[in-house]
Amino acid sequence: MIRSAARNWSLHEGLITALAIGGFFIILGSVFALTPGIPNQTNAFFSDITNVTYHIGTSGTVNLPAPAHPADHTVFYTAVFNFLLGVGILQIFILALRLWVKSQIRRIAETIGNLIFWLGTAVVANVFLLAGTQNGWFQFWSSLIILVGASLIARFFVHLAGRQYGAARIKEP
Repeated sequence: MIRSAARNWSLHEGLITALAIGGFFIILGSVFALTPGIPNQTNAFFSDITNVTYHIGTSGTVNLPAPAHPADHTVFYTAVFNFLLGVGILQIFILALRLWVKSQIRRIAETIGNLIFWLGTAVVANVFLLAGTQNGWFQFWSSLIILVGASLIARFFVHLAGRQYGAARIKEP
């Protein structure tokens, strides 16, 4: 009986992982298929990357890579936003499946962290990248760093809640 339960659990986890990977590629392919001229737009975007002087504080500067003409790439930014939003919605679906099959807490925590990162990145891309400004470009990247931290903190709290919930379940008769 234990082997059967373990086999079913790993089958569920394998299917969820396959859905996640397959969904990722479907979203990527859909963005490329449904965005007119995206290969040319992508090439134009990467061809436009140059070193830009970014001012730090009152007297410091640093050279960072950025598009020389960020406003010219709204089609590319829209495709990026659509991809990020699609992956974020996929993470909602994956989380629902993980909760339904009662996945391990580490898998649920990972999915919640991914959900926060991908949906947060979609929001940040919509706010900063689609603004089409040099400042928006740098704000986008700094916001990504913040989202990585928020994602890791969310994973920690899910792990913590899982331990508390697991300990409470063990104590109950």
